[in-house]
Amino acid sequence: MDFELSEEQRLLQDSVKRLLADRYGFEQRRAIAATPGGWGREIWAAFAELGILGLPFAEEEGGFGGGPVETMIVMEALGGALALEPYLTTVVLGGGFLRHGAEPALRAELAPCIAEGALLLAFAQTEPQSRYDLGDVATTARRDGEGWVIEGRKGVVLHGDSADKLVVTARTAGETRDRRGVGVFLVDAGAEGVSRQPYRTMDGGRAAEIHFSGVRAEAVLGDPEDGLPLVERVVDETIAALAAEAVGAMEAAHALTLDYLKTRRQFGTAIGSFQALQHRAADMMVHLEQTRSMAMYAAMMAGEEDAAERRRAIHAVKVQVGRAARKLGQEAIQLHGGIGMTMEYAVGHYFARLTAIDALFGDAERHLRQLSDAGGLVPAG
Repeated sequence: MDFELSEEQRLLQDSVKRLLADRYGFEQRRAIAATPGGWGREIWAAFAELGILGLPFAEEEGGFGGGPVETMIVMEALGGALALEPYLTTVVLGGGFLRHGAEPALRAELAPCIAEGALLLAFAQTEPQSRYDLGDVATTARRDGEGWVIEGRKGVVLHGDSADKLVVTARTAGETRDRRGVGVFLVDAGAEGVSRQPYRTMDGGRAAEIHFSGVRAEAVLGDPEDGLPLVERVVDETIAALAAEAVGAMEAAHALTLDYLKTRRQFGTAIGSFQALQHRAADMMVHLEQTRSMAMYAAMMAGEEDAAERRRAIHAVKVQVGRAARKLGQEAIQLHGGIGMTMEYAVGHYFARLTAIDALFGDAERHLRQLSDAGGLVPAG
């Protein structure tokens, strides 16, 4: 199997990495994080100019016409730079719901706005009782004439404080944990009845608690009574993107650690000359390369139409990425010693982001249980 990037994909990779290297150093990131919004509008405009905000959309919709591999390339670069911008929420999550669930007219209206950097999206799914269960939805949507009215509360809505529109899961029928009866709705974040409480997350990003009180939805995405398969498909694609982001962050943390081992001196010599530390650095490389392989596998399987097969693959990816990222991050902190825990040094921030990636849409242990329940990556018989 050929894993080589095409010429066009290499150009995309080089362009994104060059932009981030020029404009997204660690000190620049710290300055961006300290702004009221917590991310850079100028960088976002540069992303639009480069064309990556329209990455998943068809060219006739003003997009790039890219697929999972192109998303992997961009997300790996963003992970290496610890980018704070709402790319995951707007382009990967929001773009996924538009591509798979929106009517053509709505997609044609919104996709160019996303590609131009003029529209931000966020996915409002998690609730106080739901934990990692995508189908555990207590927020309700009731019919009102030709439309839907939403009541409820969502938490940890990534970049929900700055989003222009929200993709909201709400129950249209059934009990709180029923698979059927979950709809996906597009809501204007500035609509009457929407209240947002923003805060900073542990990895330096932004999120919000959002309350909906008699909020009228703008559109339905997919089947309002059976929207969970749509949610699972988009989340599977997002987990594949997160795996690539983890590779970028792990690679950067590993490079920082190697550099520190070569320059930090103890007992009159560089600590990297000690064999025990060399072994630990080598183990970090193993974790990195295993994760890189699984990120490629995730990109291959993200578009799989067989939902059961795709979900098994994504469960396996999440297990490997979560465990390897945690182990590599812990080693990076320990090999740096005290400086690794300071806010002034980058490696601790990489560990924080890797920890957040493990928790997003279910940690490694949850996905291991789900993979076991599904009969393993390759079911017997």
